[in-house]
Amino acid sequence: MFGFGRQPVTRLQFIVAGAQKSGTTALNYYLKRHSQIALPAKKELHFFDDDALFAEGEVDYQSLHAMFPPARAGSVAGENTPNYLYWPPAMERIRAYQPAIKLIFVLRDPISRAFSQWNMQRARGIEPLDFVPALQAEATRLRELAPPEARRFAYLDRGRYASQLARVFRLFPKEQTLVLKYETFRERQRDGLGAIFRFLGVKVPTFFRSVDAHHIPYARTLRLEERAFVSELMRDENAQLEQLLGWDCADWR
Repeated sequence: MFGFGRQPVTRLQFIVAGAQKSGTTALNYYLKRHSQIALPAKKELHFFDDDALFAEGEVDYQSLHAMFPPARAGSVAGENTPNYLYWPPAMERIRAYQPAIKLIFVLRDPISRAFSQWNMQRARGIEPLDFVPALQAEATRLRELAPPEARRFAYLDRGRYASQLARVFRLFPKEQTLVLKYETFRERQRDGLGAIFRFLGVKVPTFFRSVDAHHIPYARTLRLEERAFVSELMRDENAQLEQLLGWDCADWR
């Protein structure tokens, strides 16, 4: 029924859980082409951030597994939804599903990340405001809009990685997590992918074709005064991230 050597997916072993606009589409390209990795037909299943699925208490995980085509025997199954890092209940739901799951996070300079998200929303016709006015309106939007709509405008809030990862580390041991810096991953994809594949316990390919997937052309560049404005807003948060991960985020400033 499933073809020679193939079987249904009954449990996920890993999730790429963030962050949005941080190269997860390119990463999905590589994961999808690995013979030992099983992914669903589409990226971003949004299972663990779908509040309606968890409203009744009893969760139908079979509906999650049904999103995967039959996989080769011995494959490592996982999915890629960057919103999980940001959405507060998602990590608790993932832990309840599979406490031993491996989690991958790619974090981008929160200034460039915010600008990229703003540019995407402008291109989609969702965001009427210019960049800085949109940031200034963010707190009000997050407070007044329904959560699924508000997260479209969470430009700064999504980049508060320290508090988001602190939530992860309260639920999962650090050895089950892999946190990469987007800028380093983009410059040295071979090294980053090697680290990811070793983390997942699969063979590291000898050949990589570099890709820059899901690129939305920018209507304009980020201005120096805009970068300075956001840098000041995110200064304390970035300092906390440096302490949490032992990173040097000087390039983000």
